[in-house]
Amino acid sequence: MSLDITYARDLVAQASSIVVLTGAGVSAESGVPTFRGPGSLWKSHRPEELATPEAFARDPRLVWEWYAWRRSLVADCAPNPAHECLARLALDHESTRLVTQNVDGLHHRAADSVAADHEDPSRAYPLEVHGAIHRDRCSGCDRRTPGRNDIEASSTDSLPHCENCQSLLRPDVVWFGEALDSTIINDSFEAARSADLCLVIGTSAVVYPAASVPEITLDSGGTVIEVNPQETHLSPRSSVSLKGRAGEVLPDILD
Repeated sequence: MSLDITYARDLVAQASSIVVLTGAGVSAESGVPTFRGPGSLWKSHRPEELATPEAFARDPRLVWEWYAWRRSLVADCAPNPAHECLARLALDHESTRLVTQNVDGLHHRAADSVAADHEDPSRAYPLEVHGAIHRDRCSGCDRRTPGRNDIEASSTDSLPHCENCQSLLRPDVVWFGEALDSTIINDSFEAARSADLCLVIGTSAVVYPAASVPEITLDSGGTVIEVNPQETHLSPRSSVSLKGRAGEVLPDILD
């Protein structure tokens, strides 16, 4: 492991352009719960039944009640050393782009914390391919605004409405059956194409199109460093594959 860590540090130091892809494994260390799979029922509903445009059209009050609960859980979590290391990397290395499959907003909070008052934290904000639970999006005019935790879901009229067009607001996440934002996906692919190094952190890299990010870097002649507790299909193609928790491994590579 020590030799692999040294090699990974050398690859990072020598890279002129870096793209980072993160997944649920990064945020699991912060205590962010998994909302799919066994034990994920909420009031007898599965996430797949609630995170759809059809569910929102049918019962926006129920969907908002679920997302308000999710926001409260995420609000109690804090960025861990992996989020902070990646934020510092993006702030210190101008040609670094973060891409995340997570919607929890912990990369944003880490960037704000690390940057403090003397840097622009937006340089460390990720491309969020699945959206962000901490933002609202208007179902009418598509306007994005910061999300609120104090959602009053007792009736449809009490739900948050757009100040611009008075349409219902919804969480700014990509629901089942919806297309991803083409600009975000294209920007992610362009970052992967121009990178000579891709860090794949806490993801099995099987959910497409985000999983294409390391493949594009490899196809463009770049290298991959993988940090994940388990072996993945990407492990044999990685120059370095480190088995472990991101919050424990990344500080050894990046700090």
